[in-house]
Amino acid sequence: MSSLALFLPSSSLFLTKQVHRTKGRAAAVVRCIGGSHEQEREGAALLGRRDALASAAACGVSVLGFAGDGLAVVGQGLLAGRIPGLSDPDENGWRTYRRPDEKSGGHGVGWSPIIPYSFKVPDGWEESPVSIADLGGTEIDLRFRNPKEGRLSVIVAPTRRFADDLDDATIEKIGSPEKVISAFGPEVIGENVEGKVLATATAEYSGRTYYQFELEPPHIFITATAAGNRLYLFSVTANGLQWKRHYKDLKQIAESFRVV
Repeated sequence: MSSLALFLPSSSLFLTKQVHRTKGRAAAVVRCIGGSHEQEREGAALLGRRDALASAAACGVSVLGFAGDGLAVVGQGLLAGRIPGLSDPDENGWRTYRRPDEKSGGHGVGWSPIIPYSFKVPDGWEESPVSIADLGGTEIDLRFRNPKEGRLSVIVAPTRRFADDLDDATIEKIGSPEKVISAFGPEVIGENVEGKVLATATAEYSGRTYYQFELEPPHIFITATAAGNRLYLFSVTANGLQWKRHYKDLKQIAESFRVV
């Protein structure tokens, strides 16, 4: 018999697997421990592969195959390297996302930690993978989507890319709303924004200024602000049908963005 214990930091979950070799086949006992609560799925008889899969599923993980003594585990609803930051739904069914303090990402050696941000989404929106091949590249810090309503992203760009003296940046120091959307809008939509800006607004929350834009085409809201040595670009977009059906909610998502 051999044992393997794995700790999944993204879900605070311990998964223990005991493998028993019996006549050329591998059976397993799966035990999961989350926080102070321990669940055991262990019978008097050895568990076969199918039962082990079911046991792992009961603990909230998926087991991908039995390759020798190896065990591949995926936390359901979680992404590799991601730490959940969504709250429970409020009385209106909206959740608040706050960038976890433990989340990695600093855009290079010598950069200070990213100041956390937050926003609100209706229930049903989930974090989606970020690829360095995406528009915005390595500066995309987060993506969310709801296949029926739309998608959003957060770009966190170092201010030193465009100025050397902005270690304590504000969006006003970077420029006017017109300058900001002309300079950085193309990073979000992939093309020049000339003639696409339908509306511009300025809002202030807790002493921090936010520029808010609505563009078409494509259908997109962009909220821009700055803090520390970072520029934050929060975008919410959808296809034509989603935009028509969920315009009010999409706008509310965009206007909920805060650097905390």
